[in-house]
Amino acid sequence: MKPEPAPFLPTRCPILYDQGGLLIVDKPEGVLSHPNPIKGQKQGQTRTRAAFEGEYDFERRVFLTAQGKIWLIHRLDQDTSGVLVAARSEEAAEKCRALFEEGKIRKVYLALSAGRIVPAKGQWNDALQVRREAGRVRSRVASAGPVNAKLSYKVKTFFPRYGLSLLELELHTGRTHQIRVQSAYRRHELIGDEIYGNFPLNKKIRRETGLNRLFLHASFIEFRHPITGEGLHVEAPLPLKLAGVVDFLSR
Repeated sequence: MKPEPAPFLPTRCPILYDQGGLLIVDKPEGVLSHPNPIKGQKQGQTRTRAAFEGEYDFERRVFLTAQGKIWLIHRLDQDTSGVLVAARSEEAAEKCRALFEEGKIRKVYLALSAGRIVPAKGQWNDALQVRREAGRVRSRVASAGPVNAKLSYKVKTFFPRYGLSLLELELHTGRTHQIRVQSAYRRHELIGDEIYGNFPLNKKIRRETGLNRLFLHASFIEFRHPITGEGLHVEAPLPLKLAGVVDFLSR
């Protein structure tokens, strides 16, 4: 007798929460939040690996999966792992997106950065500018302009032997490459950052620990469920590769 096939899940990611119209997953590093459009092809046609299955409607920010529609609520960079929020209903999607826009969702990340950060707790407020270069998006901190990038940071552990800081970062805004750019601007580049990073330091850490990815992980998210009113705390465990680096540095 053949075993029953596993139920189809419209995601390539481990599911952390799936109730009341919300679908929260643990996105691996290297997976896109949504596929990139291919120039000259029709809407929804892509070749890139994304967090959810099926074609993607860029205008409505919704995946058309074999199990129904999945609305994407926010994004994580391809190089970033961790908590990613989606919705199974349009009502839940609209209400959850409103919570993001109103700043009623707490998003906390873990990152490993260069140097000792003083003071060990504080806030970074900057004016970020986004530009496109040869089809790529790049951000930078501008010397003038309105503040549009805010985050709070706390040093969890400083590793003096390597001069590295394990940080807990809470985003108050959501700008392109925000954490990476604000950190690099202060010469506290994130380890493994191949765009804004400290490349000699990346090479050293890769040689000694084997780390070949960006050390940035969306650790947990907190908010009130927009349909049920339930208080949610959804956490994604630190990937084994990153946890191994922390263990190595702690020896």
